[in-house]
Amino acid sequence: MPAVTLRPGDVPLEDWRAIYRGADVRLDPACAAAVAASAEAVGRIVARGEPAYGINTGFGKLASVRIGAEDLTTLQRNIVLSHAAGVGELSPEPVARLMLALKLASVAQGASGVSPTTIALLEALLARRLTPVIPAQGSVGASGDLAPLAHMAAALIGVGAIDVAGVRTPAAEALAAAGLKPLTLGPKEGLALLNGTQFSTANALAGLFEAERVFQTALITGALSTEAAKGSDTPFDPRIHALRRQPGQIEAGDALRALMAGSAIRASHLKDDERVQDPYCLRCQPQVMGAALDVLRQAATTLGYEANGVSDNPLIFSDTDEALSGGNFHAEPVAFAADMIALTLCEIGSLAERRVAMLVDPALSGLPAFLTPKPGLNSGFMIPQVTAAALVSENKQMAYPASVDSIPTSANQEDHVSMAAHGARRLLAMAKNVQAVVGIELLAAAQGCDFHAPLVSSPPLEAVRRLLRTRVPHLEDDRHFHPDLMAANALVADGAVVEAAARTLPGV
Repeated sequence: MPAVTLRPGDVPLEDWRAIYRGADVRLDPACAAAVAASAEAVGRIVARGEPAYGINTGFGKLASVRIGAEDLTTLQRNIVLSHAAGVGELSPEPVARLMLALKLASVAQGASGVSPTTIALLEALLARRLTPVIPAQGSVGASGDLAPLAHMAAALIGVGAIDVAGVRTPAAEALAAAGLKPLTLGPKEGLALLNGTQFSTANALAGLFEAERVFQTALITGALSTEAAKGSDTPFDPRIHALRRQPGQIEAGDALRALMAGSAIRASHLKDDERVQDPYCLRCQPQVMGAALDVLRQAATTLGYEANGVSDNPLIFSDTDEALSGGNFHAEPVAFAADMIALTLCEIGSLAERRVAMLVDPALSGLPAFLTPKPGLNSGFMIPQVTAAALVSENKQMAYPASVDSIPTSANQEDHVSMAAHGARRLLAMAKNVQAVVGIELLAAAQGCDFHAPLVSSPPLEAVRRLLRTRVPHLEDDRHFHPDLMAANALVADGAVVEAAARTLPGV
């Protein structure tokens, strides 16, 4: 995977996706002048002696407390140590690394007052794949993702832990082994590092990228289920969708039609099929999946702006030597985007589960009951459909909008918060649930198509079936089902199904 060059303020979505998937990161050296100017402006602000929030004052409710020049370094170290109060499971390494890259891209825009030394250490951690260990719980998504970002900042000053090739290592030890020195934070630097939306944004972007992959896979499994049920591709006719004018619907219909093109199974029932209309789970795929695509793209636009923005406080304007205190740390845009992604994950999984339920029901699919040649003696796909239903309902329970919640913090100084961290952090769990549901559909749809032999489906769908059959054989009699589910799930999760179809599918 090619290395990504971060151009602060102008990083495309595909670069963030690549970083999440493991690409190396380099910082565009052109940002050095703006960084230096910002740090010098902080020095001049300090020299004036006037109160400037977070530079020579306390934080939050303690903003009215002035701090003497002799204590400014201690002030910045104290805010990092005191705010590193996260709990719970650790953030996945790809998410924590993405968070580190987002912070680097933010502070390198020259509006945060950090020093070139701090920029260099952030770069070095990414280059050496030294990832701060970050507990995932503790942010309410306003005043910045304070607790998780404080754990990131703590690693930079040699406190806490760093993930080194999967091994949790004391931060000071990890830095020393890499030939790096812990930071001594200057005025404003601690606050700049732990103020911002990078934790919420990293989790939301991770959820978006996983939702995109499972969306594309569900188009493939949906087409395969249509084949298994000997459904019609007439609902995918472009003339239908052109009249609706919804962009995502048009693209989803095009994709489904292309996936089924050249199918001998479809050709076998083009004429004299007594069925007039397919159930909604087949017929309305373009409408449901297209709407999901449009919403994912809207969320992607919001997150793209956020990833390229500066969200700490106060912001430094070096041309006027001003430190302006505002509220860019409030993560409401990210909270809304995360809620939108959660809704799409629910619907992608829900529609896929309905197709599985249709396939196992002989009255609807025309296939043997529960997709087994010997129903009764064998249960076939009876319980995998139950598992899919359970996962869909679990996602429904997690999909309640986080953005409508708020709870006051910091002695009521921070009296409205976004809950973006909650909304974003659930997305990976929801995506894993949908991956499992779509994996079950992959198994069921392939099994259904087996009953139509010697007829075969289209070239891309047959390529997917061949891939699956290298991992999971046809189900003749009941066997231990769990390994089959895990194998199919892995093919969905790692993108192998999309790659096997060898078709350009719509994405964000």
